[in-house]
Amino acid sequence: MQTYKTFIGGKWVETGKLLDVTEKYTGEVFAKVPLCDTSSVDLAVNSAQEAFDEFKKTPAYTRSQILQKAADLILKRKDEIATVICKEAGKAWKYSIGEVIRGYETFKFASCEAMRIHGETVPLDASVSGTNRVGYYIRVPMGVIAAITPFNFPLNLVAHKVAPAIASGNTIVLKPASTTPVTALILAEILQEAGLPEGVFNVVIGSGSSVGDYLVSHPTVKKVTFTGSPAVGDSIIRKAGIKRVTLELGNNSATIIEKDADIDKAIPRCITSAFSNSGQVCISLQRIYVHHAIADEFSEKFKQATESLKVGNPLDQDVELGPMIDEKEALRAKSWIDEAISQGATLVCGGKTEGRILYPTVLRNTTKDMKVMCMEVFAPIVSIVEYDNFEEAIKHVNDSDYGLQAGIYTNDIRKIHYAIDNLDVGGVMINDTSIFRVDNMPYGGNKLSGIGREGVRFAIEEMTNIKMVMINLG
Repeated sequence: MQTYKTFIGGKWVETGKLLDVTEKYTGEVFAKVPLCDTSSVDLAVNSAQEAFDEFKKTPAYTRSQILQKAADLILKRKDEIATVICKEAGKAWKYSIGEVIRGYETFKFASCEAMRIHGETVPLDASVSGTNRVGYYIRVPMGVIAAITPFNFPLNLVAHKVAPAIASGNTIVLKPASTTPVTALILAEILQEAGLPEGVFNVVIGSGSSVGDYLVSHPTVKKVTFTGSPAVGDSIIRKAGIKRVTLELGNNSATIIEKDADIDKAIPRCITSAFSNSGQVCISLQRIYVHHAIADEFSEKFKQATESLKVGNPLDQDVELGPMIDEKEALRAKSWIDEAISQGATLVCGGKTEGRILYPTVLRNTTKDMKVMCMEVFAPIVSIVEYDNFEEAIKHVNDSDYGLQAGIYTNDIRKIHYAIDNLDVGGVMINDTSIFRVDNMPYGGNKLSGIGREGVRFAIEEMTNIKMVMINLG
């Protein structure tokens, strides 16, 4: 077991209280981290504000170099970081190592984008009153950014907030999920080694109701960026005050499989999309709409592929599905399965729990009002639903409070364009599932899926203010 200090003002500090971090597969405590309170938040925010006065002047090439060095250090420590993610998040090794590679890419993208932040000229003389005037705008950093991140991607979702903030000259106070804080502290070690000035990056660990609420309402904080549930997102909006807020709030993701699709290519991708990280992914595949002409064939092959998945200790490198974040969540998801079956759904496979593990579950004959269909299940549960015509399937996908991403498998260009025009989501993935994401694309959704966009360049836009400049030449 290792006992960590937290990182505030460029120093490794103790708080007098410790929080146990458990290995999710075994349930054993493998690390202890400092538990913060409001005085720690004040210290972190004040340190970040003090650092901002100088860091905002740092040349773009210097910020870029720091981010590239951090990326290289992430790659150098990839096995160590992946092991920690396996333990504290319960994520299977192949997905943990994949997250580390993505974290490396996110910092690399940020290193590049740091050198591309720019404004535009504005043709003021398009107005009569603008004659003899020159105008342009620049993008400037905002100040202290509060970042609150979830458990399911303890490195890369942190990277998506921290790296763009550094690239754009802001300073950051991070509150990672209390269940997965160790990865964030390793990132603090990396950023310190990369040469990030003191106070630019700070970590406070504690509950949302104490540390989180105090952080988002802090008057010195200029922006809040949060990934989590709609309920908490709604609370943040109400408590933050007049600040810019970015919210990434999840989804009830769907993919359409048309009758002309190559199902032998679609099924492996759908399996990964439904069950990676035990379904605890914002864009995890939860609803598969399959044309009735191929529904039985698809379902049988999907069942066989699901039952072949190896479930167990995420540190075993051939395991594909490990535990959920805690037993309470596994039991909650199991209750949704049981409720759906009692309401007429058919259990194709899975449906059993062992401690924190919920075996990958496939349902048929589900209806839109069942929890497994209309709510975000955030578990390894997927429903296969038949449809008769493509327009009907599009309506089914849109019949959701969420709108993050959706997928469609078809070779019909007319249907592809119909889907692009009519799906009410932030991203349409053609001949792929809802889960596709690379870290330089705009990422965010509509409806309850959130406000704003991530993806490094787009996060930078959310983290900077436009400053308009006018020069009177007359």
